[in-house]
Amino acid sequence: MSDFDVIIRGGTIVDGMGSEPFAGDVGVKDGRITALGLVDGSADQVIDAAGRIVTPGFVDIHTHLDAQVGWDPDMTPISWHGITTALIGNCGMTFAPCKPEHRELLAGMMETVEDIPKDAILGGLSWEWENYGEYLDALDKLGAAVNVAGLIGHAAVRYYVMGEPSFDADANEAERAQMKEIVDAAIKAGAFGFSTNRFDQHVAPDGRPIPGTFCQPEELEDIAGVVGAHGGLMQAVGADFEVLGKLAGSSRVLFSYGTGSQAGAGAASAKALDELAEGRDVTAISHVRGSGFIFGLSATLPMRRGKWGQLNGMSFPERVAAVRDDSFAAELVAVAKAPPGVKIPMDQAFFMGHGDIPDYTIDQSIAEMAEAAGEHWSETFIRLNRETEGKALFTHRMFSPSFREQSALFQSEHIYPGLGDAGAHVSLIMDAGWSSFMLSYWHRETGRFSLPEVIHKMTAGPARVIGLTDRGMLALGKRADINVINLEEVSELQPEMVNDFPGGAPRFIQRAKGYDAVLVNGVVSILHDQPTGQRAGKVLRFGSAA
Repeated sequence: MSDFDVIIRGGTIVDGMGSEPFAGDVGVKDGRITALGLVDGSADQVIDAAGRIVTPGFVDIHTHLDAQVGWDPDMTPISWHGITTALIGNCGMTFAPCKPEHRELLAGMMETVEDIPKDAILGGLSWEWENYGEYLDALDKLGAAVNVAGLIGHAAVRYYVMGEPSFDADANEAERAQMKEIVDAAIKAGAFGFSTNRFDQHVAPDGRPIPGTFCQPEELEDIAGVVGAHGGLMQAVGADFEVLGKLAGSSRVLFSYGTGSQAGAGAASAKALDELAEGRDVTAISHVRGSGFIFGLSATLPMRRGKWGQLNGMSFPERVAAVRDDSFAAELVAVAKAPPGVKIPMDQAFFMGHGDIPDYTIDQSIAEMAEAAGEHWSETFIRLNRETEGKALFTHRMFSPSFREQSALFQSEHIYPGLGDAGAHVSLIMDAGWSSFMLSYWHRETGRFSLPEVIHKMTAGPARVIGLTDRGMLALGKRADINVINLEEVSELQPEMVNDFPGGAPRFIQRAKGYDAVLVNGVVSILHDQPTGQRAGKVLRFGSAA
């Protein structure tokens, strides 16, 4: 019998806790790290990590893979990017608790809020639960490739208790007490906390803001008292600082945060965050680069009028042929030049580059590229698609558009990178490779974060935020979620549109390179950037070893 299941030999160990990297080996047995440093002995599998960094697996604290795990146990694309633990149940949206007669409504709300097809949700999950503990039991049966930790969502809890009045009525004392009981039971069953959503643009299928959007702050404070008593996490998206401050009085708090492009926005946001967090356990999460709607011939097109509408109705090969046809292209240009133009401002849309690796740093918008070339933006769009065989992609940078301001925001010790939204808006946005971008851009290219800092921001830091005590660190006895990474090569690859959701629904995927190996609970799930077919992820339960 071998001494170890896996030995990772000769790497540079970055432990996730901020320590200076050191040369050494890692020995893994029965899913745990059992040796660290100079490791003697035999192993069933030896991974040569010479010239590589060895890190804890990355922790993604903002995903919407709640539905996708039902039909994609590989949890792509995050599993390709070194993520070994994902938090689901964000933004107040969960599938539990749920009465049988409410299933279609909850699936419909997830569709309208997070752009996940309702039919895929209804057909891709077993729906064999009513309470949150039963939901976790159902996830346990799926055998995912990464670990899953969950929050219980406000919209589901409120609708379960109040029914239709949950959308716009204040909860009475009895209803608030029942919500507290449900949240208490969910955390005892394994939920890591509670999520709420105060964005009024997040609506149900009938256009009403989802339940909880306008609830009285006292309702959230009551729930925060229950969550805080367990040491759990309150996630509040869209909440103002006044509400966040009240919640942080009794619980740990997580929320989303960003900056504009105006000079000084990042520093001002960092200062405001630090002031909010003074004396409180408050964490914010933000994008790592400009994010928003991705469009191109291989994806959705925002141009709908005239010939553009005809182009939208074509298959990809037909679109490529159409833009190569001079007559058709001329008609596209004529329509684009005529008022009212296109809804997306082309001075905020950016080409993602010609290469296999997307260039998120291009600072000339399509409008500016067109002006420099003496073209209309539509002519630039057509030319770039001809040059790339129709593969050109463009991003409308709606969120966090300035690297300068994001860098200033990252000065706050209370901000963490991420907000990849994996599993949501799948045909419109692709930010799930955020961890690879942190390594390639914010460490390797810019040096904004040192190696210990950047790894901590993706491992032990977010693990603590969730409430994980046995992951996110390379230390004896900890769970063996481990990455072996070629730091000189690690990067995201260009997003691709595929049709692999139930019913052939489209989504973006984004592969990675530079991951020699990814271990989840001591089992190699990625080897040389490719899935091994091994799925050793677990449904993690708050307060218990998982």
